[in-house]
Amino acid sequence: MFYEFLAPFSEQFQLFNVFNYLTFRTGGALMTAFVIAVIMGEPFIRWLKTKGTQPIRDDGPESHIVAKAGTPTMGGFIILAALIASVLLWGDLSNQYLWVVLFVTAGFGGIGFIDDWRKVTEKSHRGLSGKGKLVLQFAVALIAVVWMVQLLSNAPDAPDGFATSVAVPFFKDVFIPLSFAFFLFGMVVIVGASNAVNLTDGLDGLAIVPVMIAAGAFGLIAYFVGNSVYAGYLFLNFTPGTGELAVICGAMIGAGLGFLWFNAPPAMVFMGDTGSLSLGGAIGAIAVAVKHEIVLVIIGGLFVLEAVSVMVQVASFKLFGKRVFKMAPIHHHFEKLGWAEPTIVIRFWIIAFVLALIGLSTLKLR
Repeated sequence: MFYEFLAPFSEQFQLFNVFNYLTFRTGGALMTAFVIAVIMGEPFIRWLKTKGTQPIRDDGPESHIVAKAGTPTMGGFIILAALIASVLLWGDLSNQYLWVVLFVTAGFGGIGFIDDWRKVTEKSHRGLSGKGKLVLQFAVALIAVVWMVQLLSNAPDAPDGFATSVAVPFFKDVFIPLSFAFFLFGMVVIVGASNAVNLTDGLDGLAIVPVMIAAGAFGLIAYFVGNSVYAGYLFLNFTPGTGELAVICGAMIGAGLGFLWFNAPPAMVFMGDTGSLSLGGAIGAIAVAVKHEIVLVIIGGLFVLEAVSVMVQVASFKLFGKRVFKMAPIHHHFEKLGWAEPTIVIRFWIIAFVLALIGLSTLKLR
C-alpha cells in the first residue's frame, strides 16, 4: 500500500524514494509486524482464555499435563494477522509472487484455525481429521504450484523447462527436469514443510525461532534471485519479481518476534496449528517460488529431523513392534532422557542457525 501510494511521488519528494528500496520495505515490514503482534498479543490472549483451552494430549510427556494445562492455543492468529497486515502495508501489491505466498499462508492458516477452534470448543485434542487436513492442504498447494509455474514460465530469459525443474545445490546450471511431476513435487514441498513445522511445535519457543531463522535465510535467497546483479554474480537463475518475497520473510520475522514475547518460557500462549501450518506452508511456497526446494531441506533441516523421527518411530513400531525413540517427535525423546526444556529449545535453535548457514553457503559454493 505504501509502495503504490508513495513511490510514484519519489521524483517530486526525494524522501519517498526510500519506498523504491526493497531493503527498506523489508525492514519496515519486520518492525510493523513486530509492533502489531506485541500490541494485539495481550488482549487476544485474554479473549482466548474466555473461550477455554484445549486439553493437553495424554500421549505426550507427563510433565506437560500439569505444567502446560490452561495455556490457550490459537496464538498463531497473532502471527498471521501481524504478518498479513504488514505485508499489505509494505509490499508491492502488483507482484503476483507476493499474492501466491500470501494465499498459501492464509489458506493453511485457515485450515489450522478451524482445527484449533474445534479443539477448543469441543474440549478435545482431535480437531480436524488427519486425512481432512491433508486434503485441504494439498488443494491449496495445488492451486499455488500451478500459479507459480505459470509465473515462472513467463519469466524473461528463463531456460526451457525452468519452471518445472528442480535446481541442484552446489552446481551452477544443473537442473532435474520433472515436467508434470513437478506439480506433485511442489505440493509435497509445501505440505511437507507445513506439517514438519507443526510437528516441531511442541515446546515453548521451539518452533518459532527456527521459523524466523529459515525466514531470514530465504529472505536473502529471494533478494538475490530477484536481483539481476546478485543473481549473475552467484550464478543463480534471475527471476524478476521474486525479490518481493523478502518483504514476506521480513514480516514473518517481525511477527515471530512479537509472538515470542508471549511464547517465551513459560508460554502465555501456544501458536497451535493456526501458526505452525501457515508458517511452514509459507516457507515451503517461498522455496518453490525461488527454485530452492532442495536447499529448504538443509535450511529447514531441524524440521526435517522432527518429521523423520515421527516417521521412523511409526514405521518401526508397526513393522517390528519396537520404538526407536523414547517418544516422538525427537524433542520429546530428549525430554525423556532428562534434558530440561530450555536446554532442548536453545540447543535446537543453535542447530537451526548452523543449518541455515550451511544452506546459505550453497549460494556461493558452486
